[in-house]
Amino acid sequence: MDKTNLDYFLKENINLDVDNFLINLTLAALLSFLVQLFYIKFSTTLSNKLDFSKNFVVLGVTTSIVITIVKSSLALSLGLVGALSIVRFRAAIKEPEELIYLFLIISIGLGCGAGQTKIIFIGTFFSLMTIFIYSFFYRNKINNYSDILNLSINFNKTVSDHQIDNIIEIVKRYVKKAELVSLSKSKKSVIINLDVVPIDVNKVNKLTSEIQKKGGEILIAKNELN
Repeated sequence: MDKTNLDYFLKENINLDVDNFLINLTLAALLSFLVQLFYIKFSTTLSNKLDFSKNFVVLGVTTSIVITIVKSSLALSLGLVGALSIVRFRAAIKEPEELIYLFLIISIGLGCGAGQTKIIFIGTFFSLMTIFIYSFFYRNKINNYSDILNLSINFNKTVSDHQIDNIIEIVKRYVKKAELVSLSKSKKSVIINLDVVPIDVNKVNKLTSEIQKKGGEILIAKNELN
């Protein structure tokens, strides 16, 4: 590539069709909002769904804006690659399902920013229908006693890290799913908070007995955040 062509690619102007740009942004926002609704309704994650998904629309629109800016400029594309190589994203992604939804939102932003609205509309619709069908069959197989419970396990004594790991493993044996919410440890006490999906009432009772044998007190409450 000679110097003339290089200067052209580096100094080229961005030609923006404002009407199409606004349409693409609107579509990105609507599709991202639709994904957010599906995430809140059908996700099986134990984290606070509303709190995690509240930025879906902003993420989709932002991605669309970035792609619109860089798609017609080699210089800006190279600059974006350089910027992303030094920026670290430290979002607390606790479960693979959350990452899948984030990828779907980013793909919506990419498609709308690139002007591939038909492809991204069909792809998003197909993805959401897949989620709906999978969720329908999955929910039919699980027990009705599937409300998320919050377990607060208290020890009025010093407990080692190894013992805490053992307690968490005991909990996991009696529930379908468990997620550590918080851990408070001092010289005189230890408090472990977990969100769990119980198998049935009998398993919960056995778990309570098991924790009491270990010298702990357990408080069970329904998690109202999800």
